[in-house]
Amino acid sequence: MSSLAGRTLFISGASRGIGLAIALRAARDGANIAIAAKTTDPHPKLEGTIFSAAKAIEAAGGKALPLMCDIREEGQVEEAVRKTVEQFGGIDICVNNASAISLTGTLETTMKRYDLMHHVNTRGTFLVSKTCLPHLLNSKFTPHILNLSPPLSMQAKWFENHVAYSMAKFGMSMCVLGMAAEFQGKVAVNALWPRTTIATAAVNMLGGDELMRASRKPDIMADAAHAIFLKGKDFTGNFLIDDDVMRAAGVTDLKQYQVDPNVEPTPDFFVD
Repeated sequence: MSSLAGRTLFISGASRGIGLAIALRAARDGANIAIAAKTTDPHPKLEGTIFSAAKAIEAAGGKALPLMCDIREEGQVEEAVRKTVEQFGGIDICVNNASAISLTGTLETTMKRYDLMHHVNTRGTFLVSKTCLPHLLNSKFTPHILNLSPPLSMQAKWFENHVAYSMAKFGMSMCVLGMAAEFQGKVAVNALWPRTTIATAAVNMLGGDELMRASRKPDIMADAAHAIFLKGKDFTGNFLIDDDVMRAAGVTDLKQYQVDPNVEPTPDFFVD
């Protein structure tokens, strides 16, 4: 199968950035998208709400269900999943994209910020996956969970400058490791991570226009996710890098994904 037509995706944090890009790529196939995110009103510094995302998804050819959902809240996640199943008849793909970041050292990391990262990244990923799984197990297609998280690597260099953030992101990756084995042959569970920085609001906050120009567009992550979703249940437990996925899919021109083709993209965290 080369299309996601008729499949239903539940995507956390899909109001902007990589989550929205994945949604739009699926929408071009005619997929149904549940947009589970917190942003209902325009943010002064960040583009996009669940409603503007829904309009873009429908304009791209998909069906959209905007859902105000804080994935830290169990009741809100359960209600969002219930509404998705009620609207579209099931869930075939779960994308854990929502994430919180603070690249601070131990002494500079407040416990409020620590809790936010762990509640959104690790706990939120576990909760969303757990709540979607009963429906994924009943999917008539090949069901997938995809976490936007890095390859597991217990090297001090990935922790020393931002222990709390690294712990929270690797927690998402540990969900992949465990759930892929737990649901072997039933649900494909994989992780996807970018080789380079991706031009999102978070990157703009971290490095401004200069880092944005030295980044790739979210489209590379969207195309890589799409390629993963077309694979079977035996393709599971993988920690994938976006450009490796695209090369395996036969894409040779990666410059098309660069914000500025004349600027070499900046390597991301967690990738050797």
